[in-house]
Amino acid sequence: MALIAFLIIFPLVVALLLLVARGDKVRGCVVWVAGLAIMVASVAAAIAFGTGEWIGFYLESEFLNYAALVIGCAASLVVIGYGIRYRRIAPIVLAAIMVGSDIIFELFFAHGMSISVGLYVDSLTIVMILIIGIVGSAICIYALGYMKDFQAHEPTDAPDRRPLFFSLMFLFLSAMFVIVCSNNLLWMLTGWEVTTLCSFLLIGYTKTEEAIANSFRQIIMNMIGGLGFMAAMYFSVIWLDTLSFADFILFGMIHPELAAVPLCAFSLAGLTKAAQMPFHTWLLGAMVAPTPTSALLHSSTMVKAGVFLIIKLAPLYAVCFPASQMVVLVGGITFLLCSLSAISQTDAKKVLAFSTIANLGLIIACAGVGTPEAVWAAILLTIFHAAAKSLLFLCVGTAEHHIGNRNIESMDALFERMPRLARFMMLGIMGMFIAPFGMLIAKWAALVSFVESGQLVLVMLIAFGSAATFMFWAKWLGKLAGIVGKRESIEKGIHPSEWFSVAIVSIVLVLACVLLPVASMCLVEPYVLSVFGKLGSDISADDLWLSALLCAFVVIVLLAGLRPSRKVKQGDVYLSGVMLDSPDRAYVGSLSASVEATPRNLYLEKYFGAARFKVLGEVLCAVVIVLAFVTSGIVPPVL
Repeated sequence: MALIAFLIIFPLVVALLLLVARGDKVRGCVVWVAGLAIMVASVAAAIAFGTGEWIGFYLESEFLNYAALVIGCAASLVVIGYGIRYRRIAPIVLAAIMVGSDIIFELFFAHGMSISVGLYVDSLTIVMILIIGIVGSAICIYALGYMKDFQAHEPTDAPDRRPLFFSLMFLFLSAMFVIVCSNNLLWMLTGWEVTTLCSFLLIGYTKTEEAIANSFRQIIMNMIGGLGFMAAMYFSVIWLDTLSFADFILFGMIHPELAAVPLCAFSLAGLTKAAQMPFHTWLLGAMVAPTPTSALLHSSTMVKAGVFLIIKLAPLYAVCFPASQMVVLVGGITFLLCSLSAISQTDAKKVLAFSTIANLGLIIACAGVGTPEAVWAAILLTIFHAAAKSLLFLCVGTAEHHIGNRNIESMDALFERMPRLARFMMLGIMGMFIAPFGMLIAKWAALVSFVESGQLVLVMLIAFGSAATFMFWAKWLGKLAGIVGKRESIEKGIHPSEWFSVAIVSIVLVLACVLLPVASMCLVEPYVLSVFGKLGSDISADDLWLSALLCAFVVIVLLAGLRPSRKVKQGDVYLSGVMLDSPDRAYVGSLSASVEATPRNLYLEKYFGAARFKVLGEVLCAVVIVLAFVTSGIVPPVL
């Protein structure tokens, strides 16, 4: 209990402290100490509670319930204030509805209800604690060096908003720990609303017109999800007489007809938070924010809250067809269309954004199937995605500051210009799509589970989406791996905080892959067994050791050159013509003109432009969601 309380309260205290810590040295000290402390506490919690059993903590307090109400209302009032300031009607209306719903719910529905087990820990919670605590804290430490460079590039008269930035980052971590550890739905909703507000403020950090527009897009879509969460709580109290998340799942499995509508409402909340179509544009818009914000939203916090909620609800999808099909189809359609859209992107952060949305769709589709094998694959996909994607975001952010932009076509010969960073970036890319890294193994397990459960449409969506995934990752990997010779390294100015965070996240990714059988046996399988009472027929750690050994070999080969010898013999480039300048790859072309060889990828914008799939995906997914709610409510529950 003390460890869980520490993980929730300590980041909150640090957030308050960082608001008043103005100097770089003081801020650096606070962030380093706090980040390392949260990492250690997360690992300690995993060791203490990683038994595979569901452990509830008896914590019931009217004070905490009212505190949750006040915090939730305060978050909505902040949104109303910004809506008035920037004359945005939609967020004002949504926030006002949220405030009214919060107050009515507390006074007339939740008041006097007993929820003795306020907090809990199980294997899935431990997985999320490790992701939030290690990856999230590493991103906060990384932000020290990044935001220093970011501020240096701002106009001289620009205000220094870094105290607010770092405060929001740690408040984000605290809210995420609340979400994954709360059994009381009131408290979980509070964490949910706080992450929405923090994301809104972080996306609009630069105060540019584009940043403000994208921050309001995020708040509108996520407040729709928040209202879905609130509606699910109303239904849970009225029809099932509980505000306990665990009891809701248990009662729903016994009486699926009573849980159908609230399950769809919870699923809507999860889909918006995980940026699934038709709500995916808020995450694409988040790319205007500084890179640490993108990394935090995409890998370890914001979107993972939606994924966590839907994975927790997986047992109910097995008995509730409308909600199951809603989650499966929305996830599958999003995976395919966003994977195809990523092919046409030249901006590295947009590739990562579309890839994130696509992979979250795959995870959500697995949870929607609701079988042991599919949930096993969903949890492993969550782990590998968090580690690999956060590593890529950090590397792209650092590369952008040193090469001047984040266009993939500008990353020619990055293997020589920034040899260490390029290796880490290549590690992240290989972790996303190449065997024997764990992401591909988990994706294969997902495909097998879809076949065995008869989800043939989903099999087709995943097959074509995976082909698109290979195409856009391979193009980027090829850019990084190219060597032209005689390029000077430009990575000397990378801050120690950036190297530390990149190294930590790389270690997490490597350990997740190399220790895949151990992670499956100690964390994932116990959760599947506790939820379904059995393991899937294809779940066995014995078959994973070979891939783990091969992964270790690949990593050793890739990282063996982190300290390359200074005496490297470099040969001339041969371009099947008369050479003029080997280092610059110039040769005599047609009409005796000097031509510079410039390798370029095909992006096929005409065929795979994001605009081509946006409307199609939004319409299809919106129809699926509406039909799920309609079919869930056709047969009214017998109260």
